[in-house]
Amino acid sequence: MSNAAYGLLGAPLAMAALPLFVQLPAYYATHLGMALAPLGVVLFAARLIDMLQDPLLGHLLDRAPAQRRRWMTLGAGILVLAFAALWLPPASVPTGAWLALMLVIAYGAHSLVNIAYLAWGAQLSGTIGAVAWREGLGLAGMLTASLIPAAILAGEPAQIRPRLAAYSLAFAVLMAVAMFALLRHAPAAQQRHASSGWHDTWRALSSNRPLRGLLLPYFLNALSVAIPATLALFYIADQLGASQLSGIFLACYFGAAACGLPAWTALARKWGPLRCWRLGMLLSVAGFCGAAVLGKGDLIPYAAVCIAAGAALGADLALPPVMLGQALGDRLGAGFGLFTLLGKLALAIAGLTLPLLAWLGYTPGHGGGASLVVAYAVLPCVFKLLAMATLGRYTAYVPVTTGSTT
Repeated sequence: MSNAAYGLLGAPLAMAALPLFVQLPAYYATHLGMALAPLGVVLFAARLIDMLQDPLLGHLLDRAPAQRRRWMTLGAGILVLAFAALWLPPASVPTGAWLALMLVIAYGAHSLVNIAYLAWGAQLSGTIGAVAWREGLGLAGMLTASLIPAAILAGEPAQIRPRLAAYSLAFAVLMAVAMFALLRHAPAAQQRHASSGWHDTWRALSSNRPLRGLLLPYFLNALSVAIPATLALFYIADQLGASQLSGIFLACYFGAAACGLPAWTALARKWGPLRCWRLGMLLSVAGFCGAAVLGKGDLIPYAAVCIAAGAALGADLALPPVMLGQALGDRLGAGFGLFTLLGKLALAIAGLTLPLLAWLGYTPGHGGGASLVVAYAVLPCVFKLLAMATLGRYTAYVPVTTGSTT
């Protein structure tokens, strides 16, 4: 069960990531009264700062691999505090300023832990097995973060803050248990030499053709995921008129991803991660095409959309890290830092959809409309198809195999 000890940290990291990227925008807009346009600007700025720091954090971790455990422990502690602070802003501080500061701190701590964690997994023997545990338990964390906060926020207003405090405490306990399991019982990563200087690191990365071939499709695919993640709760509330079911829909989405993850892992061993990732992209496009034609009361069809898109999410979670690990050498931290930079650039751009929708006349709580549908459902399909098309650059450098060697 050493792979399980490694994978357990995926649960609290996912529990923190889901509110940061999905729930907090709707929470601050609908429960704390923050206007949509400044909220989008704050999200964009915080995510942009977070994006820029990731390659630096990855490089620093590569330069001092012996200190990785200490940095992960420090980052986990800071993340626990920032997680609670985001849910429980003080009344004496302006909401926008508090959100901006706590987001920057939470993003930085999450990045530090996550980059080191991904690099650790890439250095294990049996990479796909370790990734499956990490992503499977991560999806369990996402399911928890989908259901519990939704139930809390749908309850009595007077009980929301105490229950969010209890939820934050439970998150802290889970983080402590996961870090203990990782540091004491997870398999040790293969020892690698500390990387060379900053200039040599980026020269090596820029000359890595398989890596270069992955960057654009990974970014476009990340954008196709980030936009609906930012807008999902707004779509559910205003286009479907079912805000009370948002937790159930998110659970369908992440539950389907968790159920589909073993299948993607098995298929990747047989057909290779590249072919399986493309198949997952097609499944996601089919799901979001369905979301583009839904309206008030279309609850069962939207549940089917969530299941299809969630099943495709399993491929997005499990397969690109395996492909990246195969493309990298000793500079795993910097390489994964570059990938997380692209993912967060996508999230920063997705945050700009909020002021764009406000400019187009959309107001939360006053019904959906064409602009919300196009942003939530049509744009992701466009970016998924572009990602599939640009994967041809990767296949030009890496022959497609029928199985995985990891």
